[in-house]
Amino acid sequence: MPIITLTSDWGYRDPYLGAVKGTILRQIPGIVIVDISHDIPKYNIRQAAFIIRNFYKDFPEGTIHLIGVLTEESEDHPHVVIRYNGHYFIGADTGVFSMIFDGEPQEIVMLDVYLDSNYQTFSSRDRFVKAAAHIASGKPLVELGFPRTGLTQRMLLQPVVIGNSIRGNVIYIDSYGNLICNISEALFRELGAKRKFTLSFRGHKAEPYKEYRAYGDVPEGEIVVLFGTHGLLEVAINRGKANNMLGLEMDSTIVINFLD
Repeated sequence: MPIITLTSDWGYRDPYLGAVKGTILRQIPGIVIVDISHDIPKYNIRQAAFIIRNFYKDFPEGTIHLIGVLTEESEDHPHVVIRYNGHYFIGADTGVFSMIFDGEPQEIVMLDVYLDSNYQTFSSRDRFVKAAAHIASGKPLVELGFPRTGLTQRMLLQPVVIGNSIRGNVIYIDSYGNLICNISEALFRELGAKRKFTLSFRGHKAEPYKEYRAYGDVPEGEIVVLFGTHGLLEVAINRGKANNMLGLEMDSTIVINFLD
């Protein structure tokens, strides 16, 4: 039996999470449910995409990932189920999937599944769970609706290379206040070629830094620059919240300048 993961902006104050879990267990008794995060900022599909993109490969193939962020259906954003890289994804096609996948999905189906209630405000419980139960039973995706040839595209912020510099942006801030940027380790290594570098950001002049491997490699309270498990540049403060202490937020600019 496959696993179902849940990622949402429901939080824990309201009954939504419990209602979805109860419905899953009623329709698929004994299935394993894994909570990824329910603290995503409301309607923030960029944050949802970052989280899902960086965890789904840790699960076995056949896992079903249910996305409960900005789920209201419209003509432009239909409900879909997708098979990609051996995994299944269910949600509204708001552009979130284009930010998760690196390539084209193997299969996309626009859901044509009746709701389990007369209300259209809780599709995660009333439609997505039914689709998950269908997948878990081993039935073909095409039985859930109509084939769809493409996904809604949403552009991600991309780093810009100018001479010896990389201008990137903060794309995620974790609960520790660590600033994760859209500068990949591959790009850093290619342009840097083991050269020393300076780091600059809003309100702070460029200063020389060195790359470390762990947060504890610098004294408590000092800035540490490293590449995390996601393979992206991370600016953190050992035992501190970098976002608060450095005054940075989502989309803030980070500039790496390699020295000759």
